[in-house]
Amino acid sequence: MGIVTTETIKIRVIEVTEGICCVAACDGQKVHDRIAGAFRENKRVELSFEDTDDLTPAFLNAALGQLYGSFPGEFVEENLFFTGVAPEDELILKRVVERAKGYFEHADSYRQAFREVIGDEDA
Repeated sequence: MGIVTTETIKIRVIEVTEGICCVAACDGQKVHDRIAGAFRENKRVELSFEDTDDLTPAFLNAALGQLYGSFPGEFVEENLFFTGVAPEDELILKRVVERAKGYFEHADSYRQAFREVIGDEDA
């Protein structure tokens, strides 16, 4: 990873998803792509959930979880911050991030266990 500048861009989830509901993985993917693009341009990201509703793990896994598979966890944590998260959604956000970090830290072990269970070399 390059050195991140002090430049921060604000990504408003409601603008990326074109709606207030944050439930679909396909909308989460759009948010992910915007964040990943900013990271590749060495920018910090403020991810704003202002004026959104119905935040689900499926959306967050697509938007945030897979960032930990593409970028070092420390990089993500230092360069992504959240605003406008409703108090009732903070726990969901925290759990998704913790699970993603745990998965990607041990992805090879998970894949190996999966292969052993299904007997497939392509997992």
